[in-house]
Amino acid sequence: MEPALSPEEPSEQKRVHIRGSELVENYTVYIIEVEVGKHRWTVKHRYSDFHDLHEKLTVERKIDKNLLPPKKIIGKNSKSLVEKREKELEVYLQTLLAKFPLAAPKVLSYFLHFHLYEINGITAALAEELFHKGEQLLAAGEVFCLRPLQLYAIAQQLRLAKPTCANGDARADLGHILDFTCRLKYLKISGTQGSLGSSNINELQLPFDLSIFKSLLHIEINQCDGKQIQGLPYLKPTLATMSVHHTTSSMKDILVPEAFDFEQWEPEGVNSDSQVLAIIPTWKTLTTLDMSHNFISSIDESVKLIPKVEFLDLSHNGLSRVENLQHLYNLIHLDLSYNKLSLLESLHTKLGNIKTLNLSGNLLESLSGLNKLYSLVNLDLTHNKLAQLEEIKNIGSLPCLEKLSLSSNPLSIIPDYRTKVLAQFWDRASEVCLDGIATTEKELDTVEVLKAIQKAKEAKDRMNNADKKISEDTRPPPASLKASCSSSLPARPSSPSLSQHASSSQEVTYRNAAQPRIDKSTPMDSTITQRCSNIVAASCEDTQQIINSSSLISQNKSCCYCCTEAKHRNWADMNMTIVLPFSCVSCTETNVDFTTHLSALVSRATKAQQSTSKSDKHTEPVKESRHPPLGDGYFEMTLDEEVKNPTFTLASEVQVENPSGRDQHHINKMFWIFCIQVDKDHKQFVTCVVFLDNLLAIFQVPQTDLTGHIQRACVDMEAILTVPYSDIEGFGFDIPEVCISLKLKACETRWFFLTDSQNSAELFSYLTRFASTANKCSLFPDYMGPKLQDLINQLLEVNQLTDNSSSVKAVFVAYLLNTEELNSCTKQATCISNVSSSPGKETSFSNIFSLLLQCNTQKQFLYVPCLLILTLNYFYVIRVDFVALANKTSAINKTNCWKFTQIPLASILQSPKQECSSRSSSPPCTGAFRDRYVVELMTGYKFVTAVFLLPQDKFLFLRLFSQLRASLQDVKTIAFSTTRKCHRPIKNYTLASVMTQRTPDSSPQGFSRPHLTLSLLYPSDPLIQKLTEENHCPFHLQVSPSLDFLTGLKGVELVEFFYSSIAEVENEELRHLIWSAVVFYKYPDVEMTACIMLSTKAVYFILADSAAELNDQTLVWNSVADGEKQDFHLSYCLVIKLNELQSVSVGLFDQYFRITGTSAGHIISCLSRDSYATHLFIQQLMAVLSLLEKTPSPEPAEQDFYTEFSKKSTGKMENYELVHSSRVKFIYPSEDEIGNLTYIVAEKTGELSNLLSCNILLYVLVFQVCHFKSTALENQPVLHAKTLILTSTYMFLFDEDYVSYPLPDFAKEPPQKEKYQLTDARRIRDLDRVLMGYQPYPQALTFVFDDVQSPDLLCGLTMDHFADEQISSMKAGSGNDTTNQEIQWCVFVPGADSREKLISLLARQWEILCSRELPVELTG
Repeated sequence: MEPALSPEEPSEQKRVHIRGSELVENYTVYIIEVEVGKHRWTVKHRYSDFHDLHEKLTVERKIDKNLLPPKKIIGKNSKSLVEKREKELEVYLQTLLAKFPLAAPKVLSYFLHFHLYEINGITAALAEELFHKGEQLLAAGEVFCLRPLQLYAIAQQLRLAKPTCANGDARADLGHILDFTCRLKYLKISGTQGSLGSSNINELQLPFDLSIFKSLLHIEINQCDGKQIQGLPYLKPTLATMSVHHTTSSMKDILVPEAFDFEQWEPEGVNSDSQVLAIIPTWKTLTTLDMSHNFISSIDESVKLIPKVEFLDLSHNGLSRVENLQHLYNLIHLDLSYNKLSLLESLHTKLGNIKTLNLSGNLLESLSGLNKLYSLVNLDLTHNKLAQLEEIKNIGSLPCLEKLSLSSNPLSIIPDYRTKVLAQFWDRASEVCLDGIATTEKELDTVEVLKAIQKAKEAKDRMNNADKKISEDTRPPPASLKASCSSSLPARPSSPSLSQHASSSQEVTYRNAAQPRIDKSTPMDSTITQRCSNIVAASCEDTQQIINSSSLISQNKSCCYCCTEAKHRNWADMNMTIVLPFSCVSCTETNVDFTTHLSALVSRATKAQQSTSKSDKHTEPVKESRHPPLGDGYFEMTLDEEVKNPTFTLASEVQVENPSGRDQHHINKMFWIFCIQVDKDHKQFVTCVVFLDNLLAIFQVPQTDLTGHIQRACVDMEAILTVPYSDIEGFGFDIPEVCISLKLKACETRWFFLTDSQNSAELFSYLTRFASTANKCSLFPDYMGPKLQDLINQLLEVNQLTDNSSSVKAVFVAYLLNTEELNSCTKQATCISNVSSSPGKETSFSNIFSLLLQCNTQKQFLYVPCLLILTLNYFYVIRVDFVALANKTSAINKTNCWKFTQIPLASILQSPKQECSSRSSSPPCTGAFRDRYVVELMTGYKFVTAVFLLPQDKFLFLRLFSQLRASLQDVKTIAFSTTRKCHRPIKNYTLASVMTQRTPDSSPQGFSRPHLTLSLLYPSDPLIQKLTEENHCPFHLQVSPSLDFLTGLKGVELVEFFYSSIAEVENEELRHLIWSAVVFYKYPDVEMTACIMLSTKAVYFILADSAAELNDQTLVWNSVADGEKQDFHLSYCLVIKLNELQSVSVGLFDQYFRITGTSAGHIISCLSRDSYATHLFIQQLMAVLSLLEKTPSPEPAEQDFYTEFSKKSTGKMENYELVHSSRVKFIYPSEDEIGNLTYIVAEKTGELSNLLSCNILLYVLVFQVCHFKSTALENQPVLHAKTLILTSTYMFLFDEDYVSYPLPDFAKEPPQKEKYQLTDARRIRDLDRVLMGYQPYPQALTFVFDDVQSPDLLCGLTMDHFADEQISSMKAGSGNDTTNQEIQWCVFVPGADSREKLISLLARQWEILCSRELPVELTG
C-alpha cells in the first residue's frame, strides 16, 4: 500500500472539510474531515474549541483576530446559522493550513489530530515526549511501546530532504528520537486489526524499519504483518529475546528476511558442497524465541540461524510435525502446546538436551516417541487424547522426569488414575509430581501394592503359559451354567468409564482358603512397618506369595507386642460414627452395571408404592429383599482390598424384571451423601441420591464393614424414598455450602444432606432444575443463600469473638470424640437442649465434642457430626442441633441451633502419640478405618479424635492443616514424644539409608511431614558430633521440662527429633544449634530461654513454656491434672523462613544479634552474651544463605551479563552493611553507634569537654546477682540482665533495650524508652577488691567498692532512690550495706573469654590509677 505522505509525491496536500454537524445536548458539534494524501480521518469540535484555538494562535503566531467567525448568543443552534458557520469554519481551517504548509503549529496539530495520524505531527509529539522523559526511561530499563504507525512515520521522516526540526521547536527535533532509539534496550511494537481510530489507516499495511535500534536486547512484536517489517537483520548483534505474536505465517519471514532475495542460502559457519547464493549471519546472541499465537504450519529450515536458542515457544500455531529442531543443540525448554500434533517420532534425535517439554492441547494418542528423552524433567501432556495407561510406560523409565501433567485426558477419569500412573514409574514414584500435586505417602503405599500385584500377575501368567494350549481346547460350559459360574471367573466390566487395561491389570483370582488375606490393620507409622505391610518375595518369580505383616513384625526383635495385637482390636465406636465408605464413591452414573441395578431397584420400589395407600407413600420405606450371600468370586485388588470400579452380578430376580430394558429408568445424576433424617426420631445413614427423569430416589446404604465387598453393600441398598419432583415443597442451604435440607409436601420429615461444597452446589443445581421443571414455574430460585463466610462473621459477632483474618479456607464434616473416653464402657447421651449457651470467650472443653443421641428406631447411640472450619489463624468447631434446626424457619432463630467454638490454630497439632502407646486413652482402631477416616488432634494437653464423614476429607484436611500451620507467623505449639518408638530400633542401623527416605514416627497415620529427599552424605559423622557438642544449655539459663528433655538428646536422636517434631520445609538439613536467651520486639521486657536451630531453609526458635503468654495460647486447655503422667512434652516454636529474612544486626562486641523478618512478630534479639557463639552463628547463617536460590536482580544500566553473574564474593560491605548475595543485610555497629554510647558515658561522668579522652575499653552483657531478704527465698539468687561498660576510669551498669534499635523500617514512632538507661556507676579507683568463686553464685565476680561517690556523678543519688521496693530489697541483700561503707556489685559474666578480658582490663586500669596490683580473693 502507498504511504500516507510519500516523500516522492510533494503534490499531496493537506485538505480539510466540514461535512456536517450534530447536536449534543444544548450545543453543536462540527464534524471535520481531514485528508492527507490517500488517508483521512474525522475530528469533532464545538465552536468554543475553535475559539480557544484562535486565541492561542493569535498570541503565538499573530493571526488576524477577525479571521474566526464571531460568536452568536441568540439562535446559535438554528439550522441556518449552523450551515453558515460550517462554511465559515471550513474556510478558517483551510486558511490556517495554507498559512503553515510545511509544519503546522503545535496547537493546530493537536486540534486536527495530526499528532495521531500525520507524519510530522506524530514525530513531533514523540520527540517532545522523549525530550522530557527519555533519559528517565532509559535509566529505569523499562519496556518502551511504539505503534507501527509511529515507526512508519520515523522512517518516512528520515527520507525527507528537510530539517529535522521543521516547526522551529527544538523539543520536537527528530534527533531526540534517534538518540533514544540508539540506546533503547527493551521495545514492544503493538498494532491493531482494521482501521486505526477514526481514520482509514490500516497499520498492517504500513512498512516500518527497525535498523534505527542499535542496542536492543528484547523486542516484542504483536498484531503486525511480518512481511512489512524491515531491518530485522540489524538486530542480530545484540538481541537476546524476541517475541512475535499474531504477525506471521512462516518462521522464515522473521528469522531469514533475506530469503526473499536469495533462493539458496546457508548460515555462516556451515560447509556446504552445493552452490549457494548467500551466506547469512546467524542470531549469535538470541537465546529466547517466542513465536506463539501465530499461523505457523511448519518448523522450516530457518531455525538453523538460531543455534544459541535455549527457550523456544511455538504454542498456539498449526504445527502437525516436529522437524528441524536437531539444529538447536542448546535447546532446553520447548513449548509446542495447542498445535495439531498427533504423532511423535523419535524426538530424542531432535531434542537431545531438552528439560521442559509442553505438548498440551494437541491430538496425541501415543507417547512412543518420548521414551528416550533421558534429560527431560518437566512434561505437560494435558488436553490430549491419551486413553491407555500402557502409554505411560513410554515415559515411566525416564530417569530425570519430576513433573508430569496428564489432566483432561481420557485416561484421567480412570478410577485410581493417579496411583496407576505413578505405578509406571516404579521406584521413582515418590520423585514424580503428578498434575501439580506432590505424591502422598498414601499413594506410595498404593503404588507398592500395585507393583506387588503386577509382579504376582506376571508370575501367574508365566505359570499359565504351559497350560494355555489345553485351555484353548476345552469346550465352553453350557449357557445354563454361565450364570452360576460368573461369580468365580474374572469378567470384563461393561462400564465405559474403565478401559480394558485399567480393569484387567489388577485382577487376581484365588480362593479364600488358598491365600492368606492381607491385613493392613497394623499402623503405618514408620518406614519399616510400611514396607512390611505388603511384600511380595522378589526371589519367587513362579508363584504368588503374599506375606502377612504380623509375621514379619513378630520376627523383628525391636518391635513391641502391641503392634501385632493392634490388628485384633475393633474400633469401639465404628457403629456410632457412620461414614461414607471409600468403595461407594467409585460407583457413578457412568458405570453401566450399577446404573442398571439402580434402575431395577427403582422399578421395584415404584411398583411396591403403587400397591400401598397414597397416604403412606412418603413415610413408609420400601424394603428390598436381601440377596443371598455371594460365594467365592473374583475381585479387583487395590489399596485396602477395596474395589474401585466393581462389576455387579445382579440377582436373577432383578434381571428378569427388565429383560429388555424397556421399563428401565434413565439416571441423570447420582450422589453419595451422608443424610440425617429428622421426624419423630433422629436417624443417620449414608444415602445414594438419584435424579431420574421424573422421580427423585433416595437409597439407604447399609453400614457394613469398610473392607467388605462393594457388591454386597450396593445389592443390599434399600429405597427409603421415591417421589416425583412435583411433591417437593422446598429445599435450601440450612448450613451454607455443606448442608442442604429437603422438605416434601404433606410430610413433616426433614432430610439434611451433608457433603462437601462442590457436591452441595451440584446437588442444589439439580434440585432446582428438576423441581422447577416439574412445577412449570420458577418456584425455586437459583440463589444458594449466604456464604459460609457470612455465617462465620455472624457467629463471631454473636459470641463476641474477633478474627482479623476470618477468610474461610475449607470446611469439613466430622465427628469430634473425646479420646480419653473412647474406651469407657458407659456412655451417656449429651442433653441436646444444652447446645446453645451464653456468648463469651470462655469455652469449655466438652463444648467441642459431637452430641451423642439415642436413636429409638435403630436402638443405638449415634454421634452427631460437627463442622470443622479452617481459617488463616483459627480452627472453628460448629456443633449443630439438627432437631432444633428442622423446627426453625427464620434465619435469626437458627443462630441458636449450634454451639460455636474458636480455637487458635497455633495451639492445635497432630497427636505425637504412637499407635502402640500403652495409654488407656489410645483408641483401639482397626487399620482400615483409622487410615481412612481418623485423625487424632491435640490442643493443649487434651486429645480430640476426629472421624471424617467423607473418604477424601481426612487427607485434604491434613494437607491444608499442615500448610496453614506452616504459614503461621506467630508462636505455635509443638509436641514431641518422650518414649522410644517400638516400630523400629533406635540404634545399630545405617544412618544414611534412613535419612534419605525419612518418614517421621510422630506423624499421624495417612500423613507425614514434607517429604525429605536429602543427600546420601547427610548427616555426616562430623556434623552429628558438632550438633551434639552444640546441644549444651548454659547453666544460668532456666529451662522448662520440654527444653530439659531436648538438652538430653545426642547424636542421631537429636537429628531425628528435628525431623519428626520441628522441621516444616521440604528438603532442609539441620546445620547449627545454639542455646540463648531471646527477646521479642513486641515484648521487649520479656527475656526467655530458647534453643535456636538453623537449617538450610529456616531458623527455628524452640521456646520455654513461658512463651504461652506471648500468643493467644492461654485460652487453650494447657493444664495437666494432678498425678497425670504424660509421655510427651508441649513446647512452643517460632519459625522464620530464610527466604523471608530481611536483615541481621550484630550488637556491640558481638555480644548479641538481632534477626529481622517481614513483620514485627519476626524481630528477635538473641542474647548469646558470647562473642564466639555470635560469630559462629553468623558464619553458619551466611553459609546457609549462600545455598538459597535467588532470582538475579534487574540488569544494571551499564553492566553486562558477565559482570552481573560472575561475582564470586558473598557480598559487599557498604557503610557497615554487608549485603549478602541472598539479599540479606548483615548490619554491624557503626562509628556513630559507638560514638553515641561514648557520649552517654561522657555525659554521665561530666567529661563532655574532653570527649576524646573517654575511651570504652569493654562492652559486655552480664547478669547482676541479687538476693531477697525474705527467708523463704534467701538461697535463690535472682539474675537481672545488665550491660557492663568499662572505661579508663569508670565502670557502668546499664539497662539496655536490645531489640528496638536500630528502628525497623515499618516503625512509625520511636520506642517508649531509650536504648541505654543508667542504673549504677562507680570509679575504678574506688574499687577495693574483687571476689571470685562460687559464692554467692557460681563463677560470679563480686566487685567491692568504697562508698565514696564523686559529687558530680549521678548528682549524689544512686538509682536505688528511684527503685521500687522489691528491687531495693534485693540490692540490699546483695551486700550494699552502708554501715560498712562498702558497695558490692555481684556480677555474673556468662562468656569465659569476656570474663577473663574484664578481669585483665580492670586489673590493668586499677594498677595505672592506684599504682599497685588489684587484690583478688577466692571464695568457697
